[in-house]
Order: sequence, then structure tokens, then C-alpha cells
Amino acid sequence: MSNERQIQDEDLMDVARDPEQAHRLRKALKVLADNPNVGGKLQEMAREVLSGRIGMKDAIETPGYMDALGDRMQQIRRNAENQTMAEREASREKFAAWQKEQEAQEDAERAERDGPTGDIVTAPRRGGRGGGHRG
Repeated sequence: MSNERQIQDEDLMDVARDPEQAHRLRKALKVLADNPNVGGKLQEMAREVLSGRIGMKDAIETPGYMDALGDRMQQIRRNAENQTMAEREASREKFAAWQKEQEAQEDAERAERDGPTGDIVTAPRRGGRGGGHRG
């Protein structure tokens, strides 16, 4: 797949609310496209969208692709329901570690994408010029 044209985050703005969501969507599609355990229609959909052969909006409206997504979600739900308490706790811990790693990776990617910030000083979120409201 690496020798094909790949869409960019901007190409997903017709379905994403903001550039950050478009970026996460493209990364998720890449995971689906590259993971050999996904297979079938779901992997096909991800590859088609990433190559630009079909738009994400069209993929969402394609019954075969949405059926494949629904089937995968049901499989995940069934697997979760059949876990023991120990397996659930292990899954939570594994997910927490994965999530922390993903956040760090996204922060690094965001910093790289946004470029160097130099010595920019940011103001506090509230209160503006300092001081506070006392009544």
C-alpha cells in the first residue's frame, strides 16, 4: 500500500469536525488498512478511503462497509462480555498504557506539525490580565 497515493488529513474534512479529528480518523484508517487481523470488507474500506478511490462519506453510506463495521463491533462486545474479571482488569491496564503512549505520540506529532514555538508565552486561560474578581 505504501506505493499508492495516500490521502491527507485535509481530505477527511468533509466528515471530520476539525483538523485534529481528521488526523485521528486517518490514523485509524491506516491501522485498519495495515493490520492483517482486520481483513475482509473493513480492511478493504480503509484501503479504498486511504487511496482516495472512495471518499469517507461514500464509505459510510456503503451498506457492505457499515455492515462489516457493525459485525466487528458486535464481536468486540461479545468478547468483552465473555471476559473474566481478571481479564477485564488486565485489559483496562493494557488500554491505559496504550492510551498514554498514544497521547504522547499525538503530542509529539502535533508539535512537529505545528512547528517550533520558540519563546511564546501563553496567557492564563481565565482571568486574562491577572488579579481576580473579588466581590
